[in-house]
Amino acid sequence: MSTFISPPPSSISFLSSSIFSSKTPSSSLFTKPPKPHNLKPTQILSQLSTLPILSFDGTKVGETTLNLKSANPDTARAVVHRGITTDLNNKRRGTASTLTRAEVRGGGKKPFPQKKLGRARRGSQRTPLRPGGGVVFGPKPRDWTVKINKKEKRLAISTALSSAAVNGIVVEEFGDKFEKPKTREFVELLKRWGIDPKEKSMFFMTEVEDNVVLSSRNIGTLKMLTPRTLNLFDILNADKLVFTKGGLEYLNEAYGLVDEEDEDEEEFEEETEGTEAEETVLPPGDA
Repeated sequence: MSTFISPPPSSISFLSSSIFSSKTPSSSLFTKPPKPHNLKPTQILSQLSTLPILSFDGTKVGETTLNLKSANPDTARAVVHRGITTDLNNKRRGTASTLTRAEVRGGGKKPFPQKKLGRARRGSQRTPLRPGGGVVFGPKPRDWTVKINKKEKRLAISTALSSAAVNGIVVEEFGDKFEKPKTREFVELLKRWGIDPKEKSMFFMTEVEDNVVLSSRNIGTLKMLTPRTLNLFDILNADKLVFTKGGLEYLNEAYGLVDEEDEDEEEFEEETEGTEAEETVLPPGDA
């Protein structure tokens, strides 16, 4: 005589009537609950950094501040990552090209009969299975350009500069110190500033003298940048950042955070100027 043993009360039964009852909808078992729409917009903060000012001899003569825009810490990594991947993609030329079996030269004649030779059938010598044949799914010319908003790219650059300001210094203008091109003198200058010539360093200057360019171009670990050539890759790739006073003033002005009160005052002045101009204009009949 067979007996039925019921499961203990603590066990879970997947065939329970409470799961498949008519009161509980079946779709609730497989659909995810909706996400709350409480996403916050990207906040732009102002990050203040204090940098030492070094003279041409390497002595500290003062301090200055670098006040740039910085993305919210929760989104800063994503903003910088999008900026650097966009720059690297836009540098690709996209000219790589291979020939398919329809484009490669030769292979028009069937190399041997289909039957009677005991060999595998072959319709062309330019099949991808033979040397000299076409390429399957090879690269073709394409455009790798990725669009990015100007404000987003500028925010990525300012965020990277703010985060890398820990390894930055400010130096006095030294363009007129080099009377003639001399790489050895430039290497000695780096050592006086506490920079190892073997480390990757980035110099940001508003103007670069010819003798400075000729003295530093043989140092492979050094990059000389201007406002026109400032890019995100060289900022992230450098171990040391060197700014001149003019370059630091440019960064604070171009990538700094403008106060809302100043913007309101500028808008108010523009509106008042517009109203004054309208009041001075006379109608055509009175002119």
